[in-house]
Amino acid sequence: MAEEMFETDDVIAAEKADDKLLEKKSSVIQFVEDRYKRAEDARHADEQRWLKAYRNYRGIYGSDVQFTDTEKSRIFVKVTKTKTLAAYGQIVDVLFGNNKFPLSVNPSVLPDGVAESVHINIDPNAAQAGEALSAVTQDPAPKPYLIDGDTSLQPGETLVDLQSRLSGMSDKLQPVSEKIVEGDGTTASTVTFHPAMVAAKKMEKKIHDQLQESGASTHLRSMAFEMALMGTGVMKGPFAVDKEYPNWGEEGEYDPLVKTVPECSHVSVWDFYPDPEAKSMTDAEYTVQRHKMSRTQLRGLKTRPYFMDDSVQLAIDKGPDYVQKYWEMTMEDDDTQPTSERWEVLEFWGFVDTDLLEEHGVDIPKELKDLDEVNCNVWACNGEVLRFVLNPFKPTRIPYYAVPYEHNPYSFFGVGIAENMDDTQTLMNGFMRMAIDNAALSGNLIIEVDETNLVPGQDLSVYPGKVFRRQGGAMGQAIFGTKFPNVASENMQLFDKARVLADESTGFPSFAHGQTGVSGVGRTASGISMLMSAANGSIRTVVKNVDDYLIRPLGKAFFAFNMQFDFDEGIRGDLEVHASGTESLMANEVRSQRLMQFLQVAQNPVLAPFAKMDYIIREIAKSMDLDPDKVTNSMGDAAIQAEILKGFQAPAPTPEQGVAGPEGQGPQDVADTSGGGGSQIGMGTAPTPGEQGFTGNAPQAVG
Repeated sequence: MAEEMFETDDVIAAEKADDKLLEKKSSVIQFVEDRYKRAEDARHADEQRWLKAYRNYRGIYGSDVQFTDTEKSRIFVKVTKTKTLAAYGQIVDVLFGNNKFPLSVNPSVLPDGVAESVHINIDPNAAQAGEALSAVTQDPAPKPYLIDGDTSLQPGETLVDLQSRLSGMSDKLQPVSEKIVEGDGTTASTVTFHPAMVAAKKMEKKIHDQLQESGASTHLRSMAFEMALMGTGVMKGPFAVDKEYPNWGEEGEYDPLVKTVPECSHVSVWDFYPDPEAKSMTDAEYTVQRHKMSRTQLRGLKTRPYFMDDSVQLAIDKGPDYVQKYWEMTMEDDDTQPTSERWEVLEFWGFVDTDLLEEHGVDIPKELKDLDEVNCNVWACNGEVLRFVLNPFKPTRIPYYAVPYEHNPYSFFGVGIAENMDDTQTLMNGFMRMAIDNAALSGNLIIEVDETNLVPGQDLSVYPGKVFRRQGGAMGQAIFGTKFPNVASENMQLFDKARVLADESTGFPSFAHGQTGVSGVGRTASGISMLMSAANGSIRTVVKNVDDYLIRPLGKAFFAFNMQFDFDEGIRGDLEVHASGTESLMANEVRSQRLMQFLQVAQNPVLAPFAKMDYIIREIAKSMDLDPDKVTNSMGDAAIQAEILKGFQAPAPTPEQGVAGPEGQGPQDVADTSGGGGSQIGMGTAPTPGEQGFTGNAPQAVG
């Protein structure tokens, strides 16, 4: 009896623990679903706008369009598609026009924690000057720090402090650390290094490499398309993912290489549910992403960090729970409710009360325990909490970036091309239907028959050679035809007017996306250039939105990710992420011309010291679609290469001097290789006018 009571007590205790755990889970699930429901209800009006934009793009009439019985034509003129693809093409040109993402990393105006520039204080006339310079450009053995009177330090700073502010150049400059002086060199022979710029460019190359490795271009194109069509594009990331590189061993077995890389991905605007009170991501308290996952995808979550395997398996065992939304059935042109083998997974990012975290057993760091709420990440599916962790990013950020095509200051979501030309698209469809219906009527005769003048029982069909038998009446009164008035030309004029209004409302003139027959000023090269420059005025605002809402925050996120999870001493510094999307709008020819004009101005010896030649050369290379890192040198490398080139620029010996003969002999003549005698040296040097062998000379008398 006691054993039975003991077992009963254990069962009751276990059931209470299960109930308590279930209550904890239900509180978290309820919290996430409440936020999701709020966001879903708030964006219902936006979903109606998106559906209308999608129909206009596809050329589908919605249920709100009613046709009369007399309307035969159901034509839809898909001008919205043309305009949307034109805008999409321009955005993609900005993102990938120069074969790389328009993102640059530069040091701040007054770098903190890293030296802006340093130079080596050496005597150019000293014998060891060349040795000191070569020591910097090679990989010598490290030497101990030396202190002498030439080292320039800030007040209260030691040599070790200066060395720490050299960032990634500390090892390279270590052999000549006793000669390092902060600031730019004042003499032409002084080699100046820029530790802050070196760190910035290393970070820039690292981010560009990560974007390329993770296949960001595909996701960015999808984002740009939804941005142009729906008015808002959404990106997400970066997150650390394992990428598999194909590799085969020596014996032919498949042995792939797995590398962890940061990856950003596109999130469809239909699956994105932001804080309804927010006007942008900067003031969003939370976001919820709705996933549609298969069984395989759901099981794949078990391999990701901090996902609870038991909860994932329980969600799978409960069976599929995905239910299509009304807009999904509308977009798929199917009103039926098909059975789905998919699961609905909600991914929540945002602030959660600390009391809820403590109830669920989430460890809160000491520095965050005094806060009322902390930023967390929660995954929920089928009533199960799949993941519940604190936001791992530092500084704390919600890893979503919503980019409006045209910013609406009173709404989170922007305005797209399709919405801007919604009315004009409706007008064009109406006028075109009227023109076609009228053309169908006016293209045939309306035949009137007076049966009293015809013999009864005749077939009234009309065809060439038809004979009607009359029994009375005047000639030509029994059968005659009436032509219906043709007003299609007037309808087409109104159609053309609506098309012009579409150009005005979208900011994309028809000639910008391939319309032919441009007349007037557009018939000349300079005229069409002026028209295209004016047409770019509207897209500049869009590109600025891409800079502000995507490129800059995404670049900062990659910068913070690398500093937090992949720290490299060579990229440490006070750096700023710069979005250069608007710069790519300027035609390369125009930009290159301006740079060349400035370079000509800088040729003046008085103005030359004020020009930053390294920057000018790099920008000229960029305007020519060349990689400046491959075709240009830094200031230090340029000084070294200039010394090397001096050896190739020594004057050649004159014919009178000849060429030195073998050891112990005097100068000797060299046979002429130019085909005109022996006065030219055999170095491929062209003869000058007036000399023997010059092809332009008149023949000379012999003897």
